[in-house]
Parts: sequence; C-alpha cells; structure tokens
Amino acid sequence: MRKLCFLGSSCIYPGRAAQPMREDALLTGPLEETNQWYAIAKIAGVKMYQAYRRQHGFDAIGLMPTNLYGPGDNFSAQGSHVLPALIRRFHEARLAGSPEVVVWGTGTPRREFLHVDDLAEAALAFMERYDGEELVNVGTGTDVSIRELAELVRSVTGYQGAIRFDTSKPDGAPRKLLDVGKARALGWEARIGLEEGVASTYRWFVENHATLRL
Repeated sequence: MRKLCFLGSSCIYPGRAAQPMREDALLTGPLEETNQWYAIAKIAGVKMYQAYRRQHGFDAIGLMPTNLYGPGDNFSAQGSHVLPALIRRFHEARLAGSPEVVVWGTGTPRREFLHVDDLAEAALAFMERYDGEELVNVGTGTDVSIRELAELVRSVTGYQGAIRFDTSKPDGAPRKLLDVGKARALGWEARIGLEEGVASTYRWFVENHATLRL
C-alpha cells in the first residue's frame, strides 16, 4: 500500500502564536509577514492531503519540522538559512583573519534547530506508527537565541574575533518553538544535540567545501 508523508514547516503557524506552538495553532492568526507566501504554499499542501484522505481514503500524514540543518545544506551567500550562513561566515572570517563577523538583527530572537538525520528517523517512524489526519510537530522542544547560536558556531569553527550585531537589520519573529508533546507521546524524540550536530555539520562543510553550493 502506498502512503504519503507531507513535510510542512513551522512557518505555517501564526507569527505571534503562543509558545511553544501546538499543532492546533494552525490558521488561528496572521502569518509572519516575511515568509507568508512560503507558509501559504505549505498550508495548501496540508489541506490537500487532508482533503484526499477524507474524499478518497488516501493514506497520508503530515509532519511539521522545525528549522533543519546538517550535511548537504545550502551554504550559499544569498540563499542559505541562518545556521549554514553562520557556519560559512565564521569559517571564512577565520581563514581571512577578519577582526569581526557581522550578524543581522539584535541576536535576541530564539530559534529551534533539528538535525536532518533526526527528521529522517522521525519520518520513517511516523510512516510506520502514525495514521492520523492531524499534523505532528517534529522538533527538539528546545531553542536558543541567535546570539547563543552565533557564539556556538564561533566556538565550533575556531574563530577568535568579535561578533557584531547589525541592529538595522530585521529580527523576524521573536520566537518559533514547537510543542513536540504529541511526537513524544507517539514514541519519538530527537537524539542529536545542537552542539554535536553543528560540529558534525562543520566537519562535513570543510571536507566537502569544493563541491558546495556557494
């Protein structure tokens, strides 16, 4: 029998949703303005698989992962997300001997990060043990500030310079933490800690630098 696993994003929840964000927060308020187009596309996918289930009995589930990172990520200067962007920026600053690395915003927003290997395990686990229509959040249940993340990446990459936050740049949503109680009740929990995951991702970045999307 065929089964579909639809992967959404934590961006589908309202921009000012109560934290941590539960699955039933979907469509209870306005989306975060800077990524509303992406969020709407993901929400359309959620409603599509749910409609197919109801009308045609199509076997499908929906998982909502938090921010992902890991080997094979996009490290390009223009298209990368915050964690791979920081890895590249601190790495290049160390090689160049730059006195500081500039990070956008105030450093106060908090974000949750899930290693891609944890998501892969979650997808396999829920394909086997979950058959509900409702979404399941997939995350770690913990978050860090952008300042803490930058300091972690600085340590992992061995950069010795300063970090300067450019407060003229936008912060985005103040916090985006998923409530992962449902996933844990179903028997799944993330296993890769952020420091371990960032360190392994950086090793992969260095070893594969010649073939990266930069």
